[in-house]
Amino acid sequence: MGFVWSLAMSLSAKSILFAALAMTAATNASAADLMTYQAPDATAYDRPPAFQWTGAYFGAHGGIASPKFNPFASGKGLTGGVQAGYNFQVGPGIIGAELEGSYLGNNEVRVPNGKLEERFRGAAKAKAGLTFDRTLVYGTAGLTMTKFDGGKGVSGPNGWKQGYLFGGGVEQGFGGGLSAKIEYNYVMTNDVTTTTSSGKSKTDLRDHVIKAGLNYRF
Repeated sequence: MGFVWSLAMSLSAKSILFAALAMTAATNASAADLMTYQAPDATAYDRPPAFQWTGAYFGAHGGIASPKFNPFASGKGLTGGVQAGYNFQVGPGIIGAELEGSYLGNNEVRVPNGKLEERFRGAAKAKAGLTFDRTLVYGTAGLTMTKFDGGKGVSGPNGWKQGYLFGGGVEQGFGGGLSAKIEYNYVMTNDVTTTTSSGKSKTDLRDHVIKAGLNYRF
């Protein structure tokens, strides 16, 4: 009888020890699982996508054209027109092309023995710049075609005269595909032929255009 009692006690002690070891192992495994599990970053779901400049656009602009850098100098004209183009974004960089047509508001430029008036201008421009999310800073250069009218006693060139421009600007993007820009262009039109009572002459003309505009991307 004493032997049976001792055996039962021994088996009970072993069972209790085994159960305790099993519970300890299970607890350690659960703790390890909790330590290795990482909850998803809640802010990742709230982070908006990066602003994209890639795509076609069209818009309108207005500003001042002047023979002098000072936009308030005499001879200036109010300018306005339309533009259309395409931007391609690579990382923070932008390359693009734009076609532009403008009315120059009879901007006056000096020539020997008188003045000419600039009436209309078309431009084909290349563009390159850097983006800072919704802000684009860019430079531009291209070809121009300008239509002149003569002044008092001065006859201008027939048809359109080819020239060149370079400049730069800043464009700010908004929601709904809209953006607003400010741009400066320096325009060079060489060998412009004029005729007066004194005869013919050729003049290299320069003017400055400061404009603001709106674009719609699609």
